[in-house]
Amino acid sequence: MKIYADNAATTKMSRKAIDTMIPYMEEIYGNPSSLYETGQRAKEALESAREEVAAVINASPQEIFFTSGGSEADNQALRSAAAFGAKKGKKHIISSAFEHHAILHTLNRLEKEGFEVTLLPVHENGIILPQELEAAIRDDTCLVTIMTANNEIGTIQPIKEIGEICKKHGVLFHTDAVQAMGHLHVDVKEWNVDMLSASAHKFHGPKGVGFLYARKGIVLTNLIEGGAQEKGKRAGTENVPGIMSMAAALKEAAEGIDKNMAHQSALRDRLIRGLSEIPHSALNGDQKKRLPGNVNFCFEGIEGESLLLLLDDKGICASSGSACTSGSLDPSHVLLAIGRVHDVAHGSLRLTLGEDITEEEVDYMIKSVKEVVEYLRSFSPVWRDLMAGKTPFIL
Repeated sequence: MKIYADNAATTKMSRKAIDTMIPYMEEIYGNPSSLYETGQRAKEALESAREEVAAVINASPQEIFFTSGGSEADNQALRSAAAFGAKKGKKHIISSAFEHHAILHTLNRLEKEGFEVTLLPVHENGIILPQELEAAIRDDTCLVTIMTANNEIGTIQPIKEIGEICKKHGVLFHTDAVQAMGHLHVDVKEWNVDMLSASAHKFHGPKGVGFLYARKGIVLTNLIEGGAQEKGKRAGTENVPGIMSMAAALKEAAEGIDKNMAHQSALRDRLIRGLSEIPHSALNGDQKKRLPGNVNFCFEGIEGESLLLLLDDKGICASSGSACTSGSLDPSHVLLAIGRVHDVAHGSLRLTLGEDITEEEVDYMIKSVKEVVEYLRSFSPVWRDLMAGKTPFIL
């Protein structure tokens, strides 16, 4: 049996997304900035995609800017808010300790440029407390940036409440919705979001394309200079095939979202119940306030890399955290942020389910993980010391 359970890293392109892309490589291949008919057909298609994306998140087409993905959108959102705040003498930014590195690394750069950053704790359940966020807001706060759902442990933040707080205090609010888009209902008006980032390959679209929502009135700072594309805010010829494919994938995801959420949530809970039977294991993050397909566990006494390799031998594609940091030997900053100690954080496993997951596949994963954990513990000196009482159990 072959099971792909790393959909948080990337998803398989849908048939609809692939079929939508092909005509814009073979027939309507013109440059949308050109004035002749072939170019204008591409321009019309581009604007139709902008309308489709905007409709899904309850925005206007003029508020959608196409990018190369979520990381670029995150960078542009933070850079824009920082530049706007600096003009008003406001150089304080609030975020959380377990944001994606596209956010955290940009914040590090901004700190070197004189900005002050407050990283909120996320607590053991992986949820930010709105009252703690409100208490952190100062007169010089120019931006709050909190992800909608975490890319590793899948916990969903109280975005609507955070948006209300930011609006009350007149602070710009950005959310990295890369993991949530296409898997949760997103409404930028209901959430009081000023800026939002998304990436197509997380909802069965192509890699290398995404979008930034920026509320009307937000002044964007250019990351890329060189042309008047995207209303002068993102130079470079638009990736029309990718953008059209992304819009089709997002529309398709939105149309089936309720059915998919119910299906994935039920099998997610089945997987959680099964893995919870493993002694000295722990679910990372809140059990219910999490993405429909996300399951993240720590297993004491083993090392995550060995776990992944042995699961791969059994046909299961999984991860121990973000694909963006898979080459790092350090434990996940997300798991450390929710209080997992280094030794336990090293033994983590993330399984992220697709919409087509079956009960049979979930049961096979439960069986396989149990077997691999037992096997790894059988020759682990760490586990031997734990069992002998030489060191205390943590989980």
